[in-house]
Amino acid sequence: MGEAVGQILPMAVGVALSPVPIIAVILMLVTRQARVNGPAFIIGWLIGLAIIGIVVIGILGGAGSSSGEPAMWVLWLELVLGLLLLLVAWRQFGTRPHAGETAAVPKWMGAIDAFTLAKALGAGVLLSGLNPKNLLLGVGAAATIAQLGISTGEQAVAYVVFALIATIGVAAPVVIYFALGDRAPAVLDRMKGWMGQNNAVIMTILCLIIGVKLIGQALGGLTT
Repeated sequence: MGEAVGQILPMAVGVALSPVPIIAVILMLVTRQARVNGPAFIIGWLIGLAIIGIVVIGILGGAGSSSGEPAMWVLWLELVLGLLLLLVAWRQFGTRPHAGETAAVPKWMGAIDAFTLAKALGAGVLLSGLNPKNLLLGVGAAATIAQLGISTGEQAVAYVVFALIATIGVAAPVVIYFALGDRAPAVLDRMKGWMGQNNAVIMTILCLIIGVKLIGQALGGLTT
C-alpha cells in the first residue's frame, strides 16, 4: 500500500491546490451561513471524491495482475489522462492574466451569498467530482491504485488517504475561520486574492507536471 500512496501523492496535492474551489469556500465563509456552509462544502467535496473512487476502483479493481503488473488498457487509460491534463494545462496557460490585468472570477460565484446548506453541499460535490482537472486527477489516482494488485481493503485505504490529502486545500480556509475568529477575514481575503490572481498559473504547472508523470508511467509500462 505504501507504493500506492507514494504514486498518488502528487495527484492528491494537485487536487488540494485547486484555486477556484478554495475561493468558493472563502466566499462562503463571509456569509451569514458560514458556520454551516463551510463544513457542508467540505462534506460535499469528500462525497464527490468518494464517488470517483468507488466507480473507478470498482471497475478497475481486478485490472492488476497478481504480480502487480497493470493491464494494458489501464496503461492506455493513464496515457489518455496524461494527454488530457496537458491539454488542460495548455488551455489554462492561455487564460492567465497579463501584467496589470485582474483575473476574472466565475460568474456563478456571485450567487454564493444565497447558498443554502444543500447548495453548498452540492457545490462541493460538483467542484471535486466534475471539475475537469479534479476529475482527471481523481480517475488517475484511482486507476493507479487499482492497477497495483493490492487487496481491496488496501485499495480503499489508499484512496481514503488520497481523498484526505486532496481535501486539505478547501479545508484550510474553514479551519482558519474557526481557529482565528476576528482575525480570519483578513487572512482569508489575502488568500482569496492571491489564489484568484494566480489560478491559471497554478493550474498550468500542476496539470503539466502530473500529466507528464502519467504519460511517463504509461509509456514505461507499454514499452516493457
